[in-house]
Amino acid sequence: MTVIAFTQRHWWWLCLSALSLTTLASLYPADQLPAVPGSDKSHHLISYALITLPLALRQPRHWPWLATAIVLWSGAIELIQPYVNRYGEWLDLAANVAGVAIGAMVGIAIVRLAEALRH
Repeated sequence: MTVIAFTQRHWWWLCLSALSLTTLASLYPADQLPAVPGSDKSHHLISYALITLPLALRQPRHWPWLATAIVLWSGAIELIQPYVNRYGEWLDLAANVAGVAIGAMVGIAIVRLAEALRH
């Protein structure tokens, strides 16, 4: 089984797991952000691209609505963060939206490329 086939088969659990981990990391009270390479915005972008990629690879019925729900969820996280000793930022939401868009575009491109290679 290829990585693409595995991802398409288990897309729901992959998306849900990535979204759950991102939600927990985003809402966990912290005195300061952990010292990891990259900027905060790049972490948002990468996280939401990885959440969306399995969805875009599988493309279930109404999947653009699911991608929209991911964006709305990320906005809710930004609104909740000030209540759990974190900082909600509109630029974080912008990075989240960009990540969802990139994850969707990469997934669509991979599916189209795989279909083209099969023919």
